[in-house]
Amino acid sequence: MKRREFITMLGGAVVAWPRVAHAQQTSMPVVGFLNGTSPDGYTERLRAFRQGLKDSGYVEGENVAIEYRWAENQFDRLTALASELVRRRVAVIAAIGGAAALAMKTATTTIPGVFAVGDDPVRFGLVASLSHPGGNLTGINFFNSELVAKRLELLRELVPAASRVAVLINPTGANAESTLRDFEPAARSMRLQIRVLNASTGSEINAAFGTFVRERSDALFVSADAFFHSRRVQFATLAAHHSMPMTCATREMADVGALMSYGSSLADANRQVGVYAGRILKGAKPADLPVVQASKFELVINAQTARMLGLTMPPTLLSTADEVIE
Repeated sequence: MKRREFITMLGGAVVAWPRVAHAQQTSMPVVGFLNGTSPDGYTERLRAFRQGLKDSGYVEGENVAIEYRWAENQFDRLTALASELVRRRVAVIAAIGGAAALAMKTATTTIPGVFAVGDDPVRFGLVASLSHPGGNLTGINFFNSELVAKRLELLRELVPAASRVAVLINPTGANAESTLRDFEPAARSMRLQIRVLNASTGSEINAAFGTFVRERSDALFVSADAFFHSRRVQFATLAAHHSMPMTCATREMADVGALMSYGSSLADANRQVGVYAGRILKGAKPADLPVVQASKFELVINAQTARMLGLTMPPTLLSTADEVIE
């Protein structure tokens, strides 16, 4: 072979290499991740989601890419963000939270989707049934609304003198109706007086606390809601300032000062979403994947807050707590 021909061939190969690498990169499947909140405070759950993908054989940056869409607590943006993922032609969408799941359902009937919701997905209209979802969606139900009565019972055990319990609802949240549906009969059975207030902005949360204090509520029940979770520091600060025993659904709120939390492990729910997304990438159809019912629940008690409130923690409750924050 002549030297000039060799150099020409080599040059052609050098030009071709980036094209081959680009082709390999673009052939990597893409998972769309849709969430109504922000990455702030979501590190553990994202790690769990990626672990679920890894459990199914997919590692971000190696053999799968993830496109993240965060609504930054502007939940009316979710449908547009879901539509962006559809136009991106992702292989599967993972939607965390009821509002995100409904936005995903609105945006596509063809791209497979995996949701994590705190209410009955059949009632939400996401699937035909839990065992046979049908359509293009399946996912995880982490039972936020079903745990309302148990959470109220645990609050009463920790604050036995409470007779007037306030409940704060986000009227724009996906779980508002179901929370009240379960809360009111549970409170009546415990002979509790209740006061229901709504809040969907930071200033309304401030105003609600002012009302609770004026009406001398003995404890506060914060409904499970993505927006409330994003304002957890505000809640903890107000509860501490007003010496208000407060129960929430997520452990992150107890971490920053809420008296207690009880609910499904949302890290585990995110992991299971990742597992299902990976199975779909391998060819499974959402219609054939039953909705997973959460089975891991966490009771977290903030002992420092209990002492500040002058509460004595029952030994039986301490023994059953998954974590006691000192």
